[in-house]
Amino acid sequence: MGQTLSEPVIDKNSTEDGDERLIYAASSMQGWRVSMEDAHTTILRLEDSDVAYFAVYDGHGGHKVAKYSGTQLHKRIAAEEDFQKGQYPQAIKNGFLGTDADLRQHPDYADDISGCTAVVAIIEPGKRVFVGNAGDSRAVISVNGEVKALSHDHKPANKVESDRILAAGGWVEFGRVNGNLALSRALGDFEFKRNQKLNPEEQIVTSNPDIIEHKLGEEEEFIVLACDGIWDCMSSQEVVNYVRKGIADRLALTIICEKLMEKCLANESEIGGIGCDNMTVVIVGLLNGLTKQEWYDSINKKVQEGVVLVNPVLPVLDDPTFESDESGSKHVDENGNSQVLASVDTSNTLNADEGKKESEGLVENGLRETNQSTGNIEDESKKDDVFTSDTMSRISNTPATI
Repeated sequence: MGQTLSEPVIDKNSTEDGDERLIYAASSMQGWRVSMEDAHTTILRLEDSDVAYFAVYDGHGGHKVAKYSGTQLHKRIAAEEDFQKGQYPQAIKNGFLGTDADLRQHPDYADDISGCTAVVAIIEPGKRVFVGNAGDSRAVISVNGEVKALSHDHKPANKVESDRILAAGGWVEFGRVNGNLALSRALGDFEFKRNQKLNPEEQIVTSNPDIIEHKLGEEEEFIVLACDGIWDCMSSQEVVNYVRKGIADRLALTIICEKLMEKCLANESEIGGIGCDNMTVVIVGLLNGLTKQEWYDSINKKVQEGVVLVNPVLPVLDDPTFESDESGSKHVDENGNSQVLASVDTSNTLNADEGKKESEGLVENGLRETNQSTGNIEDESKKDDVFTSDTMSRISNTPATI
């Protein structure tokens, strides 16, 4: 479970910002761990484009790879010719693999033992969101209060992952890669990427991201990206419920982030690791043409009226019929028929309106509903930021209500 402190570090490093299209808040907390190994990135307009970029990087074995990724991955993606053409899935794939190659060739990182997960959201406000993921950090979206997965966890026990691990000469023991690493895709972790006969996508641990595309509409309310320090403690639907209730209770998004981490923090460090990890949360509000105040009001009204998505297209997160394979994810219906979803090159590009993740023994809890109430807010303006364990902007002193 990693080394822990005698008392947790509960200072929160929180920021918020927004424009006429999006509002967001981000917060991180070291917690019980002896050091902070997470990083995150929040950019409203990536390289002066019309798209926003949000990402969470969960480091392990040290902070160096997460820190590097937090300052460089978005630049690598934006520099891709495919990014300039609006071909974001291929740009994300190339950015992940290219950043991993850059790390390996850099003298300060080539021999570093650390690695990190990466979950990245590129948002075309009012149009689409593209999420690239490598590892077990996660992104979800609220659609009238119902959770939809924008990523799926890469765990060694998943069949797609274990098949690749075994084919590359590795093994899975106690749910870990070679009995060591608890996730199967990551940036860094070069000790698992030494087979010179294989391309980067085929290594025991790969940085090759799965990519999900989701069309945005008026029912889409907000996106949450977070590390597994959150998802180990709460299901995806529970997090959506919690954030939605916070909005209804007139809380600033920064406060919702902070309270969510506090809720997940273990009371003591002797309980097997759950709630003892570093924690990072990013919440992105999708304004859909509304002002910030109107967005809060609209969600409050839906909460008061009990509006939720009726007959959601996707299977619930613990649907045992949902599978994933190397050609893309697929949903198997009750008759055993399957539909393979479109993919980009060797990375999986999934349409979030057609399929969700497999989880083979790592399923979510069932969907839950909560009662929620209303909020008022006022606009604030701050700059876009990139955050790492060494470059957090401030300790939050945001009022609890807005």
